[in-house]
Amino acid sequence: MRFRLRGMSLMGMIFVAILISMVLLAGLKMVGPYKEYFSLKHIIAQVANEADSDASDSELRKSYERQAIIDGIGQIKPGDLVIRRAGGGIVIEAEYSHKVPLVSNISLLFDFKASSRDGNK
Repeated sequence: MRFRLRGMSLMGMIFVAILISMVLLAGLKMVGPYKEYFSLKHIIAQVANEADSDASDSELRKSYERQAIIDGIGQIKPGDLVIRRAGGGIVIEAEYSHKVPLVSNISLLFDFKASSRDGNK
């Protein structure tokens, strides 16, 4: 009786290794934008919660700018923040896109929307 060998060929293993490396590359490229997004959410929630209800928009933007410099957020400038008063409190929102190049002309595009109201949940 003859046994038939089963398993992956060298080409099959190379193909699987290429697929795994592509997925890892995309995953590692996603870490930066998501880290910045969660830092942004934390900062705007902190600024909105610590601010007085009669604080001016320029004071809120300066407070955000100080925290953004510390945390290294360069994607969202203080002028990009939407500040409004609702229900006796301050709501700060920011909406932006982040484009991350992968390989050659292939890129990942992230659309983020952060709100200080989300941080309170």
